[in-house]
Amino acid sequence: MADREFSWQKENPASDPNALAKIQADIDARNPTKPGQFTGKPVPLNQREYQKPLSRVERLKERLEEENTTDVEDIMMTIMDIFNDTVTPVPDVGNFYTFIYQPKTPNIQYDQQPLIACTDIFRWGFRGINFHWQSPRNYTWGEVVGQLYAVRSQELDDLLSLQYGKFLINR
Repeated sequence: MADREFSWQKENPASDPNALAKIQADIDARNPTKPGQFTGKPVPLNQREYQKPLSRVERLKERLEEENTTDVEDIMMTIMDIFNDTVTPVPDVGNFYTFIYQPKTPNIQYDQQPLIACTDIFRWGFRGINFHWQSPRNYTWGEVVGQLYAVRSQELDDLLSLQYGKFLINR
């Protein structure tokens, strides 16, 4: 048994920088890359680098920057596309929504693309505080065009900064 060498009997490579570099090179050769690690070598095809998914607001800002538009209708179309995963036909009291609204009542001023906090639900429709006008408004079911797009509270400031309200007079 004297010819056998145990690990505790081996020389400690921590004291020799060249030995450490050799060990590290051997480890790197067996493990080419890890997600997020840059080694200068190509990443294997079956391995993808992890990227944190963008939030809806980040995707919205990125898309609007690409489109380079300030048109309120284009902005609303982009919002509807990005927020499409949260559509609902009926709002919940206390939640925030944006949608397209087309009233039938003649000669009234309205916001065609409101951003609201829903405060009440009725048989005829719902009431909400319109953030573009900073006042309560009534919205009837038949005059909501399409769906309502739910907005999270942390997304409100970003949507308000877009100023996409479209104020019209129904003729």
